[in-house]
Amino acid sequence: MLRRIPTTELRLGMFITELCGSWIDHPFWKKRFLLQDERDLHRLLDSGVAEVVIDTARGLDTAVANAEATAPAPAAPTAEPAVPVPLRVALDEEVSRAYRLCARSRDAVVSMFNDVRMGQAIDAEKVVELVEEITESVLRNPDALISLARLKRADEYTYMHSVAVCALMIGLARQLGLSEQDVQEAGIAGLLHDVGKMAIPDAVLNKPGKLTDSEFAVVRNHPEAGVRLLRDSPSVSEIALDVCLHHHEKVDGTGYPHRLRGDQISLFARMGAVCDVYDAVTSNRPYKAGWDPAEAVRRMAEWSGSHFDEAVFQAFVKTVGIYPTGSLVRLESGRIGVVVEQHPHSLLKPRVKVFFSSKSREPIPQRVLDLAAPGVTERIVARESAQAWGFRHVDELWSGLPSAYA
Repeated sequence: MLRRIPTTELRLGMFITELCGSWIDHPFWKKRFLLQDERDLHRLLDSGVAEVVIDTARGLDTAVANAEATAPAPAAPTAEPAVPVPLRVALDEEVSRAYRLCARSRDAVVSMFNDVRMGQAIDAEKVVELVEEITESVLRNPDALISLARLKRADEYTYMHSVAVCALMIGLARQLGLSEQDVQEAGIAGLLHDVGKMAIPDAVLNKPGKLTDSEFAVVRNHPEAGVRLLRDSPSVSEIALDVCLHHHEKVDGTGYPHRLRGDQISLFARMGAVCDVYDAVTSNRPYKAGWDPAEAVRRMAEWSGSHFDEAVFQAFVKTVGIYPTGSLVRLESGRIGVVVEQHPHSLLKPRVKVFFSSKSREPIPQRVLDLAAPGVTERIVARESAQAWGFRHVDELWSGLPSAYA
């Protein structure tokens, strides 16, 4: 049951589902959470939030909290604590939720970018709410949303690219150990980093062939165009503006628009550069097919130190894996499979769904191998190309979604 109460009635053990008022009035990146920390309670009491909505089915009710506050302390716990927000779940459990979230996110970004194109300010609360939903999905299982967002159609690239970079930035920020506030900032920056593409004519933005020099010059102006559009939204932070402007800078100074070098590029912009390139090169575009995720990681590693900050790129690899979900690989036995999930402690030993024999060149019964499981001696010996083998529905194997989507 949902109950709206004054902030002064909050007690530890209550589950907050909404912080009433403007998002700038409170210090939290999320609106739904179990109140467990005394410091969070004091931060809320000191904020500008006068009321909150609690869910008594997921945490304490006011009557229970008041009774516990006045009753003598029991000798031993007599009840289980409130259920916390779910953490990591299996990929197949999160994929269906992430699929629906991708659709909602795409529609939200289309609406948001169109508003900006028409000169309207960004709705900050909607941005924060969307980033919160994406963050929760990444927390439950980062492989699901990050990998699904890569499977975008060519005609929705700009919008789904923003969703994908948002999810990648959130995962990378958590891998780097940034604060919750900075994780939120990273997600918002990822969501808004390409808004300047709204200033590019559709004929240029979606051109299937090679751009002319003049068309490429128009495209290269999108970071500055994005900042001009976002400056009309006073709620957009300096971090988001910085990532919008500088996500195409390179650490060797050869990027654009300002040819910044090394530490002249902020941490968030360096993060944005890696996330932006990874999603771009692994996505199908009007003029080229996307790279296999593992091949993308391999090639990007060759650019680390010139294009990318090395420490940020290493953290990124830990985020997506050396063989990201969806990668086609060959095992030592000759079996070919697709990576279906990362192992949390071993980048080289993901779970792989095998389906084909490179020796007999015939399909084999599908089976998921956990390369990190005790007694498993199989190992990955090579990356493979779906195009070279003529495989058309590799993504359907890991996602479980129908081939019309995957």
